[in-house]
Amino acid sequence: MAIPKYQYIKEELKQKIISGQFENGDKFYTEAELIQMYDVSSITVVRALNDLANDGYIIRQQGKGTFVSRARKHKLVEFSDIEVFPTQNDRVTVLSIERGNDLSILEKLGLKSNQFYYKIERVRETNGVTYIYHQSYIPEQYINANYPNLDYYSSIYGRFKADYHIHMNDEHFEEVNEIIFPTPEVIAQKLGIDAQFPSVHQVKTTQLESTGQILEYSEAYKRSDFYKIKFISSDKSR
Repeated sequence: MAIPKYQYIKEELKQKIISGQFENGDKFYTEAELIQMYDVSSITVVRALNDLANDGYIIRQQGKGTFVSRARKHKLVEFSDIEVFPTQNDRVTVLSIERGNDLSILEKLGLKSNQFYYKIERVRETNGVTYIYHQSYIPEQYINANYPNLDYYSSIYGRFKADYHIHMNDEHFEEVNEIIFPTPEVIAQKLGIDAQFPSVHQVKTTQLESTGQILEYSEAYKRSDFYKIKFISSDKSR
């Protein structure tokens, strides 16, 4: 399904702001400039700008123009797993892709009982050692049912970016990490560890910032000896 033109424009403009091409308070593109840049109607441009304004990225002032919001402080807290091993041999294998409509998953995705999702099951390994078992649940509208092979979805975020111009790392998400001990037997088998070996259970929900629609609900289990996390705060407004 093709992404609406106004959303494509909105996401591209948002990236320009986030990436630092504009400072807080800078004058932004005019409607006329955007119409010429994207070769679209004024209605499409206005809708994209209004969405950016509603999300707090820009301020539109009658008779003065459009400006990047000064109130958008962007105090960022970045976190990421610290790789405690060489990653040059890192590899993702897609185990299965299945269409489903289990009620418990539909509820987590905010879908109705007559709707469907796809479950993508993957493992990640390095130097022959499997260290993550991952299950992603994605609304049917964001899955290409005619995928050529399982590897097509080895990078789910890559597919969202390429197919729908959605940058998942920039969308709103909530993630909970919990140490699990003992590790469930079926998960231990996937990771190739003894059930008495602890693992990290990571549950994450990602939403489209502009609408609140849930794009992905995922559950992952990671070997505890491959888990280390780092937090960094920064202020984009400075």
